[in-house]
Formats: sequence, C-alpha cells, structure tokens
Amino acid sequence: MAADFSVVLDELNTTLKSIEAVLRIDDMRNEIADLEQQAAAPDLWNDVEAAQALTSRLSYLQGDLRRVEELRSRLDDVALMHEMAEEEGDEATTAETERELTSIRAVIDELEVRTLLNGEYDSREALVTIRSEAGGVDAADFAEMLMRMYLRWAERHKYPTEVYDVSYAEEAGIKSATFAVKVPYAYGTLSVEQGTHRLVRISPFDNQGRRQTSFAGVEVLPVVEQTDHVDIPENEIRVDVFRSSGPGGQSVNTTDSAVRMTHIPTGIVVSCQNEKSQIQNRAAALRVLQARLLVVRQAEQRAEMDALKGEGSSWGNQMRSYVLHPYQMVKDLRTEHETGNTASVLDGEIDAFIESGIRWRRQQETVDAG
Repeated sequence: MAADFSVVLDELNTTLKSIEAVLRIDDMRNEIADLEQQAAAPDLWNDVEAAQALTSRLSYLQGDLRRVEELRSRLDDVALMHEMAEEEGDEATTAETERELTSIRAVIDELEVRTLLNGEYDSREALVTIRSEAGGVDAADFAEMLMRMYLRWAERHKYPTEVYDVSYAEEAGIKSATFAVKVPYAYGTLSVEQGTHRLVRISPFDNQGRRQTSFAGVEVLPVVEQTDHVDIPENEIRVDVFRSSGPGGQSVNTTDSAVRMTHIPTGIVVSCQNEKSQIQNRAAALRVLQARLLVVRQAEQRAEMDALKGEGSSWGNQMRSYVLHPYQMVKDLRTEHETGNTASVLDGEIDAFIESGIRWRRQQETVDAG
C-alpha cells in the first residue's frame, strides 16, 4: 500500500504544480496586494458598481490562493505523517493518511477543472435565461424547477445572484426568467449547462395521472464589459414600459417601472422588472441586451471560421434528461454522467455534472483542433 500511496502522492504533487503554474500564483499574490491597496481607498464606495466589482474580484482571488496554499500544506503534511506512521508501524495513522490523500485528490480534481476555463469570456460573470419549451404547463413548471436548481447551486457556493426578470405562466411555473450569477468564472462554469433539458414524470397537472415529457431551454451569456465595445445606437432600440406582474398575472407594482427593450435590427427582446425603479430596470435590460448581441457577434465570427474550415458545430442541443418516473435518473446525454439521486440534483447539487461537462468540452475542443 505504501508504494501505491507514493505513486498517488507524486501524481497529486505534479497536478498541483501544474495548477499553480496555470493560475500563476505569484501574479495572483501581486494582484491581491494591488486590489487590497485599492480597497483601502477612502473614496472606494463613491462608485458602488466599481467597488462591488473590485471587492468581488479580490474575494475570489483570495479564495483561490487560500485553496491552493491549503492544498500544498495538506500534501506536505500527509506525506510526513505517512512516512512517520510507516516507520512506527502505526496502522491506524497509516489508514488515516490514506483517507486524507483521497480527500485531497477530490479537491485537486475540482480545482483542476477550474484551470480548464481559459476561453475568451470564461472569467466573466454569467447571465442565465431559462425558458419553458414544449410541454405546456409541465414545461413552465419544469422551467421554474431549473431556475430554483441553479439559484440553489449558487447559494451552496455563496455566489451572489440577482434576478432581473421573471415572466410567470398562467397556471403554474414560469414562461421565462433571467438572472445574473455575480462571481468571476461563472460564465465559463455555467456555459456547459446551455441547451435543452428534458423532464419525464407523472404530471401533477394531469387528473388522469399520465406520464408527461416536457422541455426547457437554458441560455448562458457572459456579462459584457467596457472592453467589449458593444455600443448600441439609441435609434436601434425601442423601449416600452409596463407594470411588473407576479404569479397569476396580478400587478405587484403601482407604477410603470418594468422595461421591455427591443433591438430593432435583430428583433432581440429583453425585459427587466425586478429592480425598484424604471432607470434601474432600463440599465439591467441594456446589460442583458448587450450580452445577447455580444454572443450574436461571437456566433457570426464562429460561423465564418467554420465556413473556412468547411464544417459546422458537432455539439448537440439536447443535453440532459431528468427522469422521475418510472425510475429516478438524471443523465447528461453528452458526457454520460448520471445519478439516481434526482432530488439532490434539483436542489442544486450539480457540480459533478458541471465538472464532467467542462472536461467533455475540453476534449471536444482538442478533437476539433486536431
């Protein structure tokens, strides 16, 4: 067992060195020191949005650095403990060090996935939109289940979120919803969730108790930054205002503060009704519209590249199946990752699906590049 332990220890040491190189630990320390200095400025909160972005970035980098340093310390400690336990013939401590090494491996595997997020916009915050598709009231209910799943996932990780817009369906559930996940790398992480999700269950809305298949779509966009230069001329936008509405269509606001924004050249429509004022809703809607247009521009550039290479995208649209009847199973149709614990998945435990999706995407990119 000692030989196995040494082999695993060497593997993990090599992987952690690779992670430290990719994350550029020294550069990270320098950036943290610089951000800490900026965060100490007395006028920091004069610009609330800039201050929030700065403190969020600082907190994220500090967390990353702490994780790497703790892993390095744990690896050094477990190597020393194992060596001493072997010398003294202490079987209980030897077994404990082997359990610790297994635990360290799980954390290193998780951190390694983060180093695979090196796409152009992967480090951005994310805008997530969920829409009900085929399946009537069951699809609307499923869309709401997915929204809750992602918000619970963010809550588990202590990632801040902001709901911009919810359009409620008449009987139950939602027609659509848009929310932001405000943490670095949210886009790179959640972008593997994009696509069509399928639910199979006994419909709670069918008085004959028949099995129903319904669909919901998930769209993930990177939050636009100033460097993206997504400028939209005012004459290309039509803005309509209306009253916010809650479940069942009842008005939740006595003023016309909700905003619907239409980009005339493309026909893209976004709305925002969850902020307190029309000005805030207008700003949030503009952010979502800019993100959509950025992705349109990306798609056009990708299509040009594919045309040059003479090929199209090989990635399928339907990506995950949630079966609640006649058996319990959530299965990713791309990675083959699956679990029978459907309740925990719908309660936000989706990290294993996300990690396998990120690894799968990297494999696809490697194949396409080859």
